[in-house]
Amino acid sequence: MAKKPVLVVMAAGMGSRYGGLKQIDPVGSQGEAILDYSIYDAHQAGFDTVVIIIKEAIKNDFLSTVGKRLEKAPVEVRYAYQELSKLPAGYTVPEGRTKPWGTSHAVMCAREAIDGAPFAVINADDYYGKTAFRKIYNQLAATTDPTAHCMVGYELSKTVTENGSVARGVCVTDEHNHLADITERTRIEQYEGGIHFTEDGENWVDVAPETTVSMNMWGFMPSFQAEMANRFAAFLDKTLASNPVKGEYFLALPIAEMIAEGKGTVEVLTTPDRWYGVTYAADKPVVVAALRRMTDEGLYPDGLWG
Repeated sequence: MAKKPVLVVMAAGMGSRYGGLKQIDPVGSQGEAILDYSIYDAHQAGFDTVVIIIKEAIKNDFLSTVGKRLEKAPVEVRYAYQELSKLPAGYTVPEGRTKPWGTSHAVMCAREAIDGAPFAVINADDYYGKTAFRKIYNQLAATTDPTAHCMVGYELSKTVTENGSVARGVCVTDEHNHLADITERTRIEQYEGGIHFTEDGENWVDVAPETTVSMNMWGFMPSFQAEMANRFAAFLDKTLASNPVKGEYFLALPIAEMIAEGKGTVEVLTTPDRWYGVTYAADKPVVVAALRRMTDEGLYPDGLWG
């Protein structure tokens, strides 16, 4: 019998633009973090097991806050640790490197805890909405093709902030609604006439507000672990030569290579829900107000874990 899908939460990044440990920053009335709401929604959608990826450096802070609350949650919580030194044989951490190796590396560090199950991957500090979890759980639970993966895409206009630029994976789909291409745009901003991005800080290109973007909500069959691992050494060879201190192995990289090589597909599921997140400290009141409103409307209990 196939294993039930597992939810993987990436919480190892420290949030440099935000200024603090935003994974455990309270946004709910009882001190809940965004992560609590995601796990609540995921459990309602069918997930019973959650793997949270953190760093050893934040372990005590995390376990004494979020971890303590989650002891009351009706899910099994497992922890995995993303450490710089977790590299293939023959590789060492370059001098001066403190930045994690990126989202693909984080998921690779959780391989043992995922234990061969299909898995969804999310960011700890993003609010995805209930529809997204239902769609991705149902897709993973129903898929029998080991190379058929998926993601949930959002309308760009529902993912931007008034408080500065954001990074988004801009998606292109084919006639089967499969991901054909994903381009990481690291500086997308709202302006009075719409939304645009820049690569050089001077020249701006408009993007349609309904453009589908990735918010790092992926659904993978177990085979994707091998896809990432098989490509990691080549990534390291290139990055250690060109950008040893800051180069990151983003999930978009092995996904794009896998698609280009015809070794797998990614179906793009869409959601009408608005995404909420705290990229900047000034975003927090917006998230708090939105969650308060949803609680008042009955979408959440006042106090998620009773």
